[in-house]
Amino acid sequence: MHRLYLALLILLCLTGVVHGDREISDAEKKETVYKTYQGYKKDFPEVMDISPLQAMELLNQGKVVFVDTRKPEEMAVSILPAAVSEENFLNHFEQYRDKTAVSYCTISYRSGKFAEKVAQEGITVFNLQGGILAWTLEGGKIYDPSGNEVKRIHVYGDQWDYAPSGYESVKFGLWRQIF
Repeated sequence: MHRLYLALLILLCLTGVVHGDREISDAEKKETVYKTYQGYKKDFPEVMDISPLQAMELLNQGKVVFVDTRKPEEMAVSILPAAVSEENFLNHFEQYRDKTAVSYCTISYRSGKFAEKVAQEGITVFNLQGGILAWTLEGGKIYDPSGNEVKRIHVYGDQWDYAPSGYESVKFGLWRQIF
């Protein structure tokens, strides 16, 4: 899995997706996030997607549970509204049966693989297109684990640094990304 992330980093650098020091607009960030996600989607083609706007509508109706598939260090920075960890979701699955389960991570690769895995166990989980990055780029709010709205987002590493303007990007170093 870690080698996959390294390979993706190299691919992103070679294809010019990594933007380096050049400032790009939120519209360009959004386009890049969705384009990158579509590239990842081929690794879990059977997983059902949901757009951030559709997920926001479910949230407004009280009909969604967000399943955060990121590492605890990432979740400590910010989460989607009332998100639960994979472990919490799987250990208390019955309590979420009346809600639409939507998994996410930074850009929704890890969450797509999670949704694929749990589908084999008969659990339906939608994958949030473009992850927490697309969510915030579409205007969705994020919170710290205590429920306070924040403008900080863990973007995993430089290659996924597409946080909206006005947000602080928090990143792992390359070594931490690989291991």
